Amino acid sequence: MRGRQYGGQPGRHYDPDLTPPWKRRAPVPEVPADPGLVVEDAATGFCGAVIRCEKTAQGPTVTLEDRFGAHRVFPLEPAGFLLEGKTVTLVRPAHTSVAPSGPARTASGSIAVPGARARVARAGRIYVEGRHDAELVEKVWGDDLRIEGVVVEYLAGVDDLPAVVREFAPTAEARLGVLVDHLVPGSKESRIAAGITDPDVLIVGHPFIDVWQAVKPSALGIPEWPRVPRGQDWKTGVCRALGWPENTGAAWRRILGAVRDYRDLEPGLLGPVEHLIDHVTVGGPA
Repeated sequence: MRGRQYGGQPGRHYDPDLTPPWKRRAPVPEVPADPGLVVEDAATGFCGAVIRCEKTAQGPTVTLEDRFGAHRVFPLEPAGFLLEGKTVTLVRPAHTSVAPSGPARTASGSIAVPGARARVARAGRIYVEGRHDAELVEKVWGDDLRIEGVVVEYLAGVDDLPAVVREFAPTAEARLGVLVDHLVPGSKESRIAAGITDPDVLIVGHPFIDVWQAVKPSALGIPEWPRVPRGQDWKTGVCRALGWPENTGAAWRRILGAVRDYRDLEPGLLGPVEHLIDHVTVGGPA
């Protein structure tokens, strides 16, 4: 069967330039993510001003700050944002200007409140898997958690998470948030999380084998996190590959000591922790 011909010229195939103008899809404009530019994330509806752009192992990201001072980190994906209601692609600015001086920031990047006293603890809680997770969250988000009255506790694993949730008995006034390591499709952790459907419980996770990997290699002066063969203890294998003493406690102190603020952490951890804090603090009394 002979293909369709265009313009009465046998053998001529489709030419996109012949598409009528009203049928052509307009290209999505690229807009530099300059500090102060107000945009909306198309997927979540989060609206805020650009604070910074960064290069990460997963690709370039942009940090937005909303009118309440909350920060969110988003990947710079094509057609991922709305500017004045129109779809745009944010790109890293060609020139990085010196940010204007402003209020002091906490380690998480939020506005510091000088002289603020810790709030009485809320009924809600955030649970993390292990001690290292809790210590990292405390170092970066500790100031924010005390102002919000949020307590973080660690579980020593998630195998008994369903029983932990039942014992906690979450309500709209006492919400529970859980941060799970290596929450990826098909994992044991994902199956456990899928079995918990309480609307007052939010379970989020990061893709890393262990929270150690949530620290950017650049913060430690290494090119990347080593690949550890299956069957080996991951933390011990990391120490061996990096030439560190096989003392995981000492290794963790070294890693934690290299973390100054949120900029030393991967976006894969930043977003989930911020989401948990929002879940626990919205809708419940202090």
